[in-house]
Amino acid sequence: MKATIERATLLKGLSHVQSVVERRNTIPILSNVLLEATEGSLKLMATDLDLQINESVPAAVDQPGSTTVSAHTLFDIARKLPEGAQVQLTVAEGRMTIVAGRARFSLGTLPRDDFPVIAEGELPTQFELPAETLKQIIDKTRFAISTEETRYYLNGIFLHVAADGTGGQAVLKAAATDGHRLARVTVAQPEGAAGMPDVIVPRKCVGELRKLLDEVDGSVGVSLSGTKIRFDLGQAILTSKLIDGTFPDYSRVIPTGNDKILKLDPSGFKEGVDRVATIATEKTRAVKMALDRDKVTLSVTSPENGTAAEEVPGDYAATPFEIGFNSRYLLDILNQIDGDLVEVHLADASAPTLIRENDKSPALYVLMPMRV
Repeated sequence: MKATIERATLLKGLSHVQSVVERRNTIPILSNVLLEATEGSLKLMATDLDLQINESVPAAVDQPGSTTVSAHTLFDIARKLPEGAQVQLTVAEGRMTIVAGRARFSLGTLPRDDFPVIAEGELPTQFELPAETLKQIIDKTRFAISTEETRYYLNGIFLHVAADGTGGQAVLKAAATDGHRLARVTVAQPEGAAGMPDVIVPRKCVGELRKLLDEVDGSVGVSLSGTKIRFDLGQAILTSKLIDGTFPDYSRVIPTGNDKILKLDPSGFKEGVDRVATIATEKTRAVKMALDRDKVTLSVTSPENGTAAEEVPGDYAATPFEIGFNSRYLLDILNQIDGDLVEVHLADASAPTLIRENDKSPALYVLMPMRV
């Protein structure tokens, strides 16, 4: 194999694939990236056996061929080469030689035939989603994905189609929860998604997909079965196994009868919570909200650090009462509110609280209160 590629092009492709590669591997070849040179392009591929990425980048190929070489080492070399350099990759007798300007490297390789590939099988459900919609789905839900490995079925974003209660139109819903909070986004059902299986997309796949979406204009092709999902992003294709588990019926925790409604300016509210939370202890992070007519008093009491309080104006006309929340969870939700008004639907100090911009907003959040 012999190919020449511009440093910036190689670096961009490698930055995408190397982040899929785990730093510690018991199987040596999983530390490698597969390089395949064909006429006019260099194909890069990496996998951790659950997630796989393929990317094609333009290259001048003198001699087609393929090999596998350490992904992180090659990425670090490309990163440190001078800008604008032309990088020559040559493979012979089990070694890869990298030449750029006066720099020369020789790396050990492993045979291409030993490189594992995820067998996709049939992916019967196929549809397209605008990249912007997919970004919105991820950004507004992924903060609520559980990191608790014992409840592995919560370690991803749950995607399913449903008939929306309002006009009976079919919708695609994305939800994530860690048991303390829930985030859900609803978008119009894309053409071709009808009858798709309910799937849980793993956290790592979500993270890699979000990075790639920043470079995509237009739409992303989504193909899936009950066990695998593939995202076609033009130059890059991301394939992932799905989480084999049953996502809980989260609709049961979305409150429908919360009649105490507080309306606030989200940025002022967020800044107030952030300020008083400065003295909250790492363990509880609890902030107390005392609701009174047209105002909320935020307060934190910490045995080690002291007390803090701040009054935030709000539109509230129901019975005054007090409720406590984990300040970090509350801030995570407020960070997703784009508009200039947020609605907080409350019932009492121990019931789940609903937070959203308004009833037309595609995203809604549920937060469990804390005893304070």
